[in-house]
Amino acid sequence: MTDDPPLRADAQQNRDKILAAAEAIFLERGATVSMNEVARHAGVGIGTLYRRFPTREDLLAAAYSARFVAVAEDMRLRAEGADALSTLRAYLEELVRHTTVYRGFAASLGIVLKTGTPGCVATSQVGQQLLQTAQSTGQVRVDITFADLVCVATAVSLAVEQDGIPQSGVAHLVGLFTDGIVVRPPERNRLPGAASG
Repeated sequence: MTDDPPLRADAQQNRDKILAAAEAIFLERGATVSMNEVARHAGVGIGTLYRRFPTREDLLAAAYSARFVAVAEDMRLRAEGADALSTLRAYLEELVRHTTVYRGFAASLGIVLKTGTPGCVATSQVGQQLLQTAQSTGQVRVDITFADLVCVATAVSLAVEQDGIPQSGVAHLVGLFTDGIVVRPPERNRLPGAASG
């Protein structure tokens, strides 16, 4: 990812207005609100909005970047000297909790994380690092990918949003997944009563 050139003062002002409007309207009405509505709320033309943010995912990523930076910094601090699997589980829980701030955001999470904003890059990098650490310490199966983590975070976020799962249920749902990716001795994988062989 290359650094963008600095914006002119008027362009920066328009960008700031768009992001402020997007934050307000996404919090109030959800992430699926029309781009036209965001532009109207910001007091700019739709062409100006699309020049700055060509897709909805670009706008969501920019509006959410600071939150994702905070998630990444928090998880890096938590990871110092902590159990790798517990930290990975905490990362997933935090990703879900932050994804449900904007109603309707969960469906776009995978695309948003690939947009290259500082927050998306930081959150993805720390998630990959936590996963690699848990795998290198023999706690998590080596066939698990970061894309798997995003898929699970998306599914749990959608359950919270659409099925009315309370926030207190996030840890339980994340736990179901992390229990399934733990490396276990072969004898612990056998079903009760299964014949040895």
